Amino acid sequence: MSVRTPDSPPSLIFIPEAAVAAQIEGHRERCVDLVRRAYLTHDNGDSVNPQSGFLRLPDHPKSRIISLPAHLGGEFGVSGLKWISSFPDNPRTYGIPRASAVLLLNDPDTGYPAACLESSVISATRTAASAVLAAETLGGGRSARRVGVVGTGLIARHVWKFLRDLDWQIDGFTLYDLDPAAARSFGEELTAEGAKEFTVADDVAQAFTECDLVILTTVAGEPHIHDPKLLDHAPLVLHLSLRDLAPEMILAAQNITDDTEHAVRERTSLHLTEQAENGRDFITGTLADVLLGRVEVDRSRPVVFSPFGLGVLDLAVGSWVHSRAQEAGAGRVVNDFFASTTTK
Repeated sequence: MSVRTPDSPPSLIFIPEAAVAAQIEGHRERCVDLVRRAYLTHDNGDSVNPQSGFLRLPDHPKSRIISLPAHLGGEFGVSGLKWISSFPDNPRTYGIPRASAVLLLNDPDTGYPAACLESSVISATRTAASAVLAAETLGGGRSARRVGVVGTGLIARHVWKFLRDLDWQIDGFTLYDLDPAAARSFGEELTAEGAKEFTVADDVAQAFTECDLVILTTVAGEPHIHDPKLLDHAPLVLHLSLRDLAPEMILAAQNITDDTEHAVRERTSLHLTEQAENGRDFITGTLADVLLGRVEVDRSRPVVFSPFGLGVLDLAVGSWVHSRAQEAGAGRVVNDFFASTTTK
């Protein structure tokens, strides 16, 4: 964090997207380890992670802005806030990405905001790192016969980069998107970067039935996948978009979350299933439970990982990026942002 003398105001450093991405590139294995350690710190009770706040806008019913305040203790010792918006019409209307975000990190001694980082990259990175950590932990290794991807946007691309950089052995990909051209474009990127081959699925069912690892990264607001028979071959499903699966799909699987209290709310598939079942007995446990050996998954049965996405993960990755960016001299420091705070 920033350093100040008693007679100088706290400074604030701004770290833009390119500088954030530069710190992550080539260090994705480290990001997975950061996420693993953050999960274990959180599980140990050394964190404060209030429920995310959802700001919904009357004039934009499909859009939302979410606040994720958190404190992560232990080896991290960092507090902050991610403020992330999702406006699905942005690409079509304005030609800009759906999601945008900033991460504020607070000085641990004064509480003043000390850093403001562009955070769409951090958010996508911690989501992908969490997904790949779960895939290895729940699947038992770094290999898949075939990977199905439903929704071929930004998050899918970040997950692929982690699979690539962690040397996953994958025979091929089956891709499904409401826009087949987008799926094909994504597939061409995969093969250009080392994937063996891909096919574009005619329907979402094909992305399940052909694959032993299925990754859901859509912007769906309501369940659109209903047939439990799609899980008959016991795939591992990374349900990153949280709202794709109908309750009957959830009930047909072993369900692992990152934090149950966070994941069972805001009309996620787990929340809808809780309402239908009047309870949470269908949830097997958390990823930390599996990491620590408190829960074992039966790999002969389907497993669904539904991570709500905890603010502590943003802090773990963001504080590491902030430290590396400062060492590299990246970012712009504003020394007089809090100029009136000096007392002489």
